[in-house]
Amino acid sequence: MASSSSSSSPVFLLFLVICISPFLLINGYPFEPYSRYQSTHHHPRFAAHNYRDALTKSILFFEGQRSGKLPPNQRMTWRRDSGLSDGADMHVDLVGGYYDAGDNVKFGFPMAFTTTMLSWSVIEFGGLMKQELQHAKQAIRWGTDYLLKATAHPDTIYVQVGDAVKDHACWERPEDMDTPRNVYKIDKNNPGTEVAAETAAALAAASMVFRRSDPSYSRALLDRAIRVFEFADNYRGSYSDGLKNVVCPFYCDYSGYEDELLWGAAWLHRATRNPMYLNYIQRNGQVLGASEADYTFGWDNKHVGARMLLSKSFLVQRMQSLHEYKGHSDNYICSLIPGAPFSSAQYTPGGLLFKMSDSNMQYVTSTSFLLLTYAKYLKASRMTVQCGGTTITPRTLRTIAKKQVDYILGSNPMKMSYMVGYGPKYPQRIHHRGSSLPSIASHPQKIQCSAGFNIMNSQSPNPNVLVGAIVGGPDLHDNFPDQRSDYEQSEPATYINAPLVGALAYLAHSFGQL
Repeated sequence: MASSSSSSSPVFLLFLVICISPFLLINGYPFEPYSRYQSTHHHPRFAAHNYRDALTKSILFFEGQRSGKLPPNQRMTWRRDSGLSDGADMHVDLVGGYYDAGDNVKFGFPMAFTTTMLSWSVIEFGGLMKQELQHAKQAIRWGTDYLLKATAHPDTIYVQVGDAVKDHACWERPEDMDTPRNVYKIDKNNPGTEVAAETAAALAAASMVFRRSDPSYSRALLDRAIRVFEFADNYRGSYSDGLKNVVCPFYCDYSGYEDELLWGAAWLHRATRNPMYLNYIQRNGQVLGASEADYTFGWDNKHVGARMLLSKSFLVQRMQSLHEYKGHSDNYICSLIPGAPFSSAQYTPGGLLFKMSDSNMQYVTSTSFLLLTYAKYLKASRMTVQCGGTTITPRTLRTIAKKQVDYILGSNPMKMSYMVGYGPKYPQRIHHRGSSLPSIASHPQKIQCSAGFNIMNSQSPNPNVLVGAIVGGPDLHDNFPDQRSDYEQSEPATYINAPLVGALAYLAHSFGQL
């Protein structure tokens, strides 16, 4: 701006401060005053992104992660059948399920959480998904069919297929896999409460998804969930102890198994309406609940999710005995609001919630989902959140969630979509074996274990687009190098995508795109 005499006058400066102060940004968010934030910062009349397209792609991604015999309607056509003898060595059928990320191991713990979150997405927002609902249900069923196989024997759960150390020593397509497909299980003698309770949560949540469309399948899922939860509760212990050399450091349980017991009981309470589970929660809730300041929600730690799930029973069904869970959930919300009292969340300069350097996007997607879900519960009960003297409305929560999703889709300093295949600019070199190596169609010959590392270490873009995959994301300074070797930032995972499905369904609907 050209200088002028008026620009330096005190009156003009005062006028300028008064005009711009409401729009000061803290970490990319409008700061004071909150009344203005709530009255003016609602959804604009136009959508920054095509949420419907992103929703379609976020679900399509799961087809790229499928293990087993692929169906005739497989849309991610560069993938082929794989892992067709999984479990055979132990005389058990463990064909199917999902590869969790960019490797070829089937880890039961994150697979169950992925299934729970896909189911929760459909339970809360499936009514808004229109034609994508069937695809979302197929993605859930691919998970639950496998979990039913893994829990077929009473008091036993098969929790992993594949030797992760040996798998990681190779860079090969799942279709070429020749690393050991060892099978690992938990049972009465070697318990794994966290995996068992998460599996019960997944089966219970999915039973609600199929209740109307496939009642017999729904019943089978719920019966199994009840049995598996009983096993989880009766035989307590962490699978990270008994299977330490197998599951650590990949999917070690760091948060303990108490959160999964509360989470599993909350899902069974919601799916069965059996007062037994409410009694269980009331008896054990204090013991199972972690510190209220434990604000992580992801494949390992379910405390926040369980509290929000239980808060619905208080908010919407008026179960007074669960009123404390609204308080817990409110505290979590207050921790996220930039500039509000009790705020503790960290954001990048571009406004992205930043929890940790490894696969940070899982916390962004899960938090966005929780914000939209809690906004729904609050709106239904005509309630708000109090952060100190500040009132936070459902609209504020939706605004923050939308900002996070928009960042993922390209509204960020890199101008890059962190969803592969969405928008004009997205990661080209994701840490994913099948995506990075030539497909069976273009290269039918087997690619040996170590032969793929030439490609892994190259700068060439991945030949197969893993459409819809959300990668680990940028660093604390909004930087993203797009290097295949950088698994912390460049690797996709099923549990990053699962909560985003629900968030995108809500946004697509609210902007009239569905």
